[in-house]
Parts: sequence; structure tokens; C-alpha cells
Amino acid sequence: MIGCFVTGTDTGVGKTLASCALLHALGRHHARVVGMKAVAAGAEPDGHGGWANEDTLALRAASTLAVPAAWDNPVLLADPLSPHIAAQRAGVEVTLPPILSAYHQLAAQSDAVVVEGAGGWRVPLSDSLSIADLAVALQLPVVLVVGLRLGCLNHALLTADAIRASGLPLAGWICSRMDPHMLAPEDNLATLRRALGSLGAPLLADLPHQVRPDPRTASVQLPQEWQ
Repeated sequence: MIGCFVTGTDTGVGKTLASCALLHALGRHHARVVGMKAVAAGAEPDGHGGWANEDTLALRAASTLAVPAAWDNPVLLADPLSPHIAAQRAGVEVTLPPILSAYHQLAAQSDAVVVEGAGGWRVPLSDSLSIADLAVALQLPVVLVVGLRLGCLNHALLTADAIRASGLPLAGWICSRMDPHMLAPEDNLATLRRALGSLGAPLLADLPHQVRPDPRTASVQLPQEWQ
């Protein structure tokens, strides 16, 4: 079973778009691919009398395998806040066992699982737990989504260092062109390709800025071992 953990340089940099693009690319090689939003903060009516997170809905749409909601989104918090604050407001605590159990259910049923994190690498899930701790517990290679905008070089390199310090492999990175007015985007992209490439992390995709992004049209170069 192929699996990866998608994190980002910040909140709102395109992790869900990148995760969906990865799912579509994996779906061209494998029959059963599924996305997982392990912890989602922010819920809306799902149209069926329940609640769902918009990122989770996007991942489901990009998956080829339909699974119970408790598997692909084991932690759903109502408020669109940092997960630890949303959990406190809901009177619950985010813990690893339910998430790991849900992941193992997905892994047993699928050929490939893409797990999307929340926010950036060090976002807290509780007073004693972070997104980084979750990724380490899952023991998955990491894909870093870099929002291409002013400041991205520092954010990307700091996050890459933190991922490598955790002992997890940085399988690659995805460029998300957030700011259509950014000065010298190609120079920044070239700098990131050199710096992250020197760490063994190739550029997997370059996602253009779009008013209505479509992950199905993204060109993704999967690592050979994922094909």
C-alpha cells in the first residue's frame, strides 16, 4: 500500500488542491485510492442531514474508493480555527488512537492513501500533540506544499528542516502559485528547486494560479515507487 502525508508551509497554501491532484495521479496507476483528512476544523451541512468539512468533501470527490466518514475524517471540529482551539471549544481532546485506527482501516482497503494535514507542520492538535506528531505516528513519507509568495523561501526551508529532523523522508514538494502578482516567481521557484532538490526532494507538481482550480488537470510527476 502506498501512502503519503501532505503538509504545507502555512494555512491556505493549497494542500487540499495538491492532495486531490496526487489522488488523481495515483488513480491513473491504482484502482483503489482514497484521501484522508485526519483532523478537520470547520464544518458545514453536507446536504444529507449531517456535517462535513469542505476539504474532506474535495478529497472524497478525488478518491476512487468510498469509505465511512469515520475513516476518512475521524476528527471533525465545528469551528474553523486552529484544531487545538476548536477542540477546546467543542469540549473534546484530539488524540492519536482514533486517527491511527481509521488510517489502518483505509490502508487495509486501498492501494494508496493520501493523508492531508491541517495548517502547517507544527500546528497544535492539543496541548501535547501536533501535526508533526501525527505524521510521525503514521510513519508516512511527506509531501510539502509550498505556497509561492513573498516569504516562501524561508517558510519552505524551515519546514523541510523540521520534517527531516523528525526522521521522516521528504518525498517531494509541490509548488502552489498563490499570488499571481508575485515578483520574480520563476527565480523563487528555481531557488526552491535547487535547495529542496539538494535534500533529495524533487518537484512533483507546479500548480498554476486558477480562479477555479481543477486538480484533474494538474501535471504530477509521481515518484517511481508510487507508480
